[in-house]
Amino acid sequence: MKRYLSAVAVLSALVQPAKAADLVKGPAAMMRQQQNWADAPVYPHPVYKGRVAVMDGRTLWYPQYAQRVRLVDIDTCELPQWALDPKWVDRERQKAPSPVPCGPLAKAWLKRTVGDNPVECSVVVHGNDGLPQARCTSGGRDVAVDMLRVGLARVASPHSNNSQYLAYQRYAMAARYGMWATYVLDMNEWRRKAVDKTLARQPIADANLLAERESEISPPFLDARRKPKRTDR
Repeated sequence: MKRYLSAVAVLSALVQPAKAADLVKGPAAMMRQQQNWADAPVYPHPVYKGRVAVMDGRTLWYPQYAQRVRLVDIDTCELPQWALDPKWVDRERQKAPSPVPCGPLAKAWLKRTVGDNPVECSVVVHGNDGLPQARCTSGGRDVAVDMLRVGLARVASPHSNNSQYLAYQRYAMAARYGMWATYVLDMNEWRRKAVDKTLARQPIADANLLAERESEISPPFLDARRKPKRTDR
């Protein structure tokens, strides 16, 4: 598949039409011109389109571009992250709440949403890690909306101005869909505190993080503040 922005288009955007005198410039002048080209931004807001592989609940991989793209304005559990089921009835027989693999569930739903259909991602911004963050659609539908609708993603910033995303999040929260039916640590806090971030991570590790949490994403019901007890004490 051809890129939407060809190398010719990039050069025409960055370089003024050449004059006859440019062709006879000395090496030093040509070197300075090449350095200016190298410093110029390339593809500031590209559009990627094609079939993708799903890496996690918010990250897509375009093999034809060898490029990862992250869904903008939403966040999901990381693949090794666990949530806990608050329906912890028999606390004498069961040492801890039942674990919920919120990261793999988010990935599975995104994979289901995308299927084998081509996905078009329009880059909005680049994250601090340099990864492009994009608004992505499949079959004319915003992929992030489908993640928010079922409660397997949340709006990334509490100060978001995206009224559509916030509306779908409120709907999922009220219905207690997905993560909103669990105890789950705020993803940013999880990334900051989790030591073992491998896929072999055990649920007990997140149960203990939740017991000492600073913040959480919990459903709006009465026992949302009841912290699970640490199981190693």
